[in-house]
Amino acid sequence: MTQFNRITFDINMMGGRACIRGMRITVSLILNLISNGMTTAEIIGEYTDLEEEDIRQSLQYAAWLADETVQVLEMTA
Repeated sequence: MTQFNRITFDINMMGGRACIRGMRITVSLILNLISNGMTTAEIIGEYTDLEEEDIRQSLQYAAWLADETVQVLEMTA
């Protein structure tokens, strides 16, 4: 997980949720903003401490978490 050098965790901040560079901006907030139609430029305009790489890594982190391994289950009769 070393590729996510901008994703931080601190039990004393935001309940230990994934945040950006130790700020009180969670990965889930960024994902929510994107899923509701905001562009990277709009997000950075609202949260001026963010950088494009923060948003990119948030998306990569979410994709990494969502990566699925398909398990074939045998049907029992």
